[in-house]
Amino acid sequence: MFTGLIEEIGTLRRISRQGQAMILTIEGKRVLEDVQLGDSIAVNGVCLTVVAFDGTTFTVDVVPETFRKSTLHRLAPGQPVNLERAMSIQSRFGGHIVQGHVDATAVITARDNEDNAVIFRIEPDDGAVLKYIVPKGSITVDGISLTVVEAEETYFTISIIPHTLAQTVLQSKKPGDPVNIECDVLSKYVERLLAFRDKPNSASSGRKPALTEQFLADNGFY
Repeated sequence: MFTGLIEEIGTLRRISRQGQAMILTIEGKRVLEDVQLGDSIAVNGVCLTVVAFDGTTFTVDVVPETFRKSTLHRLAPGQPVNLERAMSIQSRFGGHIVQGHVDATAVITARDNEDNAVIFRIEPDDGAVLKYIVPKGSITVDGISLTVVEAEETYFTISIIPHTLAQTVLQSKKPGDPVNIECDVLSKYVERLLAFRDKPNSASSGRKPALTEQFLADNGFY
C-alpha cells in the first residue's frame, strides 16, 4: 500500500521488451536506501516488485496486464518517473489509500495557471471510471495523491501547488500527455457491496440490507 506522496523523481535507464512483457531498470536514490528483493515500489503509480538492484538502480518486471492497463509501455529511456516505496508502519499517512493498481489511463487536455496553482484538466480513456470520481474526493494521477476540483461527465480537474509541481513529473506534463489514474478504493468497494445486495442468489437476498444508497446519501458518502 502507498500514500501517494512521491519520494523522488527517478529516471528510466533501460527497457527490455518481449511481446507485452517488459523489464525496466530505473535510477533512483532515496528509494534505494533500504531496498530489498521483493520490495514494492510504485513507478508512476504502478505497484511493481524489485527483482534486482545495485547502488544506483533497481529492476522490475512488467507483465502483459500492466503493459495494457498503464502508460508504462509509452515510456522511453531517459524519461523521468515518480517513485514511492510502499508505506511502512511508522510512516505518517499524509495522502490517501493508494494500492498502485491503475484503473485507467487518461490524457491531459488542458494546463492553466491560476495564481500560485496549476490546473490540469484530465480525460480518462475509459469514461466508466468517472463514476468513482467526486468533487473534493481523492484521486491518484501518476502515483500522486490529489484532490479533485471538478468532476464532470467526461473529465475531472486537479489543482497543483508549487511544491507538488516541483517534486513530481507533473512539472513537465502538457496537454496531450498520458497519465495513469487510480480512483479511491472505497468507492469501488461500496459499488461491489451494493451490486451483491441486488443479486437474487446473494446471501443477503430476502433480507433488509444494512447498507443502502439512501443510508450512504444521508451520511454524506455521496
